[in-house]
Amino acid sequence: MTKIIFLDAAGTLFDVRGSVGEVYGQIAHRFGVTVKSEELNAAFFQSFADSNPMAFPGRELSKIPQLEFEWWQTVAAKAFQRAGVFNQFSDFPKFFVELYAHFATAEPWFVYPDVLPALNKWQQQGIELAVVSNFDSRIYAVLKALNLAEYFTSVTISTEVGAAKPDSQIFTAALQKHNCIAEDVLHIGDSFKADYCGAKKAGLNAIWLNRQQEKLDLAKWSFLIESQKVEEFASLDFI
Repeated sequence: MTKIIFLDAAGTLFDVRGSVGEVYGQIAHRFGVTVKSEELNAAFFQSFADSNPMAFPGRELSKIPQLEFEWWQTVAAKAFQRAGVFNQFSDFPKFFVELYAHFATAEPWFVYPDVLPALNKWQQQGIELAVVSNFDSRIYAVLKALNLAEYFTSVTISTEVGAAKPDSQIFTAALQKHNCIAEDVLHIGDSFKADYCGAKKAGLNAIWLNRQQEKLDLAKWSFLIESQKVEEFASLDFI
């Protein structure tokens, strides 16, 4: 019986309006930088994929916000470098301060239409809800700005735990906040590797929220999962 549902954040509950490249490009334009949003978007995701997981094991919690800021600044700088426009900035640090603050507001985000009906129904069923995410500490401001914070009894993020999904440590840290065993918890997220495989390896039940209808060769993922049958849905309408 499911007593608690863990949910991923970005890509599951909410996502970027348009694209990351569009948002980055719009703010960069105010700093005199001209770039095609499609090229910048591709450059961003390549830069993001090449980065180490956003987790800072062994670091003091008081230092985490600055480490998060520096991590994202590096990702953003490499994205603009890949797009060939970094040298157009006269003051990249000043630009990045504005960009970083922007993503702590509701403006660049939208909530998926299936989210509120699902959260409300689960609450009515007496199911406890929590966020488990590789987001940074801006998640608290974003959830509040999007009117989602009230639904969740806990929020567990990789930067504060010191381990990022699919590492089992982040799921264990989330479980410790609730009086529940792993078998009674369902985790839902949009990343097959980070959310589905990570949760399964940690002993949780899991659903892959395959919003993009991505096709996978499960044989390639056999080192992470034992079963060739994956619980997946395109939206939260399965409730």
